[in-house]
Amino acid sequence: QVQLVESGGGLVQAGGSLRLSCVASGFTFSSYAMGWFRQAPGKEREFVGTVSASGDSTFYADSVNGRFTISRVNAKNTVYLQMNSLKPEDTAVYYCAVRRHVYSDYRMGYDYWGQGTQVTVSS
Repeated sequence: QVQLVESGGGLVQAGGSLRLSCVASGFTFSSYAMGWFRQAPGKEREFVGTVSASGDSTFYADSVNGRFTISRVNAKNTVYLQMNSLKPEDTAVYYCAVRRHVYSDYRMGYDYWGQGTQVTVSS
């Protein structure tokens, strides 16, 4: 069965950095794009960014573009989210997801999600 396990969250001061990891299993990782989402308390889940199956193409939400970078190592079935210049408004639970259905909208097509990892940015 599909499993996605995130790690790397924690507490960091504003301006700091964190790198999240997501290890996938139960499907052919190298065949699918992967995405990162986040959800802050009382808010809807928000798209953060996506990386293509090969890793050579990425797309980000405006709110994180230029600060966050998504990468992947297919040999390790792992996708990463490098977060720099963190802001208090980045505080959320971060989820990775596999994009097994293709739509023109990069925010759509994800059908399995991890359990999430908490990121807290203090001011």
